[in-house]
Amino acid sequence: MDHLHALVAVLEEGTFEAAARRLRVTASAVSQRIKAMEFTAGQVLVQRVTPVTTTAAGDVVLRYARQMQLLEADTVRALDDDLMHAGRRSMALAVNADSLATWFLEALAALPPTVGVVFTISREDQEHTTSLLRAGTVMAAVTSTPEPVQGCRSEKLGIMRYRAVCSPAFRARWLEGDASPSRLAGVPVVNFDRRDRLQDDFFRRVVGHDLDAPRQFVPTSADFARAVVLGLGWGLLPEQQCLAEIARGELIELAPHSPIDVPLYWQRWTLDSPLLDDVTDAVRSTAAARLHAL
Repeated sequence: MDHLHALVAVLEEGTFEAAARRLRVTASAVSQRIKAMEFTAGQVLVQRVTPVTTTAAGDVVLRYARQMQLLEADTVRALDDDLMHAGRRSMALAVNADSLATWFLEALAALPPTVGVVFTISREDQEHTTSLLRAGTVMAAVTSTPEPVQGCRSEKLGIMRYRAVCSPAFRARWLEGDASPSRLAGVPVVNFDRRDRLQDDFFRRVVGHDLDAPRQFVPTSADFARAVVLGLGWGLLPEQQCLAEIARGELIELAPHSPIDVPLYWQRWTLDSPLLDDVTDAVRSTAAARLHAL
């Protein structure tokens, strides 16, 4: 177990020195534990770069390490909950930025204090969170992929509905007062990052051809929404981030009858775990209240 804890610490902290501080041992001790695991496995498990990353074999062992940590935490809890006080157990999750900004944290906050867990959340696009599950980096993820990753089970959460919007100032400056989708070609658009295809998909669906436009890249959900409100470009926002602004006249909807619906799923390890069950129940309940039915 010491070796497995060392592997998790090195990957989460990024360096052997940081992992040593977390485990309260020397960096040499951490290195020896990793080398011992590699000797047993007969393969290199980590790439000694900054930050440290896993090899393909390391992904397999990392998944096992996290599963063992979860089982250990559940066992201690079952034997004596007082020994596992709040903050001792840790769970790694992957969540898309918009869910993180609008509803997901409510699910974690709804967990009773007796659960006593802290979270390491990886923010990733909903189309790519499954890669973190496959690598064993996280135990569960919000994803747009319904097909379960090997060793996981998948369940429907609901639909996150997006609406294409712009500010009144943007309409006046770039669209000559005509906020119709056909006028969006060639005017600034806001993208989350270079993998964000939501605006392109909307334009292609509504107008019928590819979008060719200057792009503003704003890689956080709240700042993305703020950029649209301030008129840096048009973009698609979750309803939780735009309906109130539309009602107040701070945003103008470009295609009221053509929202984009993104189905979301919860994928988690099939490993039996009361802790993972508690988190799943909280996520399921909050999603039912905050998302459209799928």
